[in-house]
Amino acid sequence: MTNSDRLLSRLGFSESSGAGFSLTLAGFIGFMGIITAEVLYPNYSTRQDISDLGSTRPPNPVIHEPSATIFNTTMLVTGAMVLLSAYFLYRTMDRRGFPLALAVFGFAAFGVGVFPGNVTPWHGIFALLTFFSGGITVVLSSQVVSRPFSFLCGLFGGISLLVLVSVFVYGLLVGGPSPVEPLGPGGIERWVVYPIIIWLPAFGGYLLASSGDTVGDYPNRQTPE
Repeated sequence: MTNSDRLLSRLGFSESSGAGFSLTLAGFIGFMGIITAEVLYPNYSTRQDISDLGSTRPPNPVIHEPSATIFNTTMLVTGAMVLLSAYFLYRTMDRRGFPLALAVFGFAAFGVGVFPGNVTPWHGIFALLTFFSGGITVVLSSQVVSRPFSFLCGLFGGISLLVLVSVFVYGLLVGGPSPVEPLGPGGIERWVVYPIIIWLPAFGGYLLASSGDTVGDYPNRQTPE
């Protein structure tokens, strides 16, 4: 038994429920951390990039505290929690593709916290990796859950990827504004990021409910006649 197994056992968790707990907490921290940083950022508009909360881009980066520390810490903790859940799922799932994609997403989110917007080109690289790997991870999750939840996973991941890809298609191939251009950079980012953040506690709750660790084995409990 590894040290992580002993710790989970002492806390009353299995690896599956530990992964679910970590993902649910990651979604809560990610969502509330962004909201808190927005509230404390002077004159912030949701049309701005989400990463502006940590720092705007060069040549004249603007950093507002405590929003910057809150946002960067949020990304670090969220990324770490996702990585932890990916480790647990890798040890328990037969399909290794999903936990590996989840690990890439967690690593990318952690990198956004390490490299704020004023650190180029690394921030842009990790931000794009977060967007793409997050959407792909959510889509892949539809293959490891039962219906009807699998439909929601496909929907959330599909929306995130569709909005993201549309920006590149219209910008690079069509040469015109994307249909979501009126939302502004921040609005577009939120249509990419928020479906992923909403998925985190949803998928985490699914793992917690199906882990069989609840009192009375609730997922398998029979309704009395």
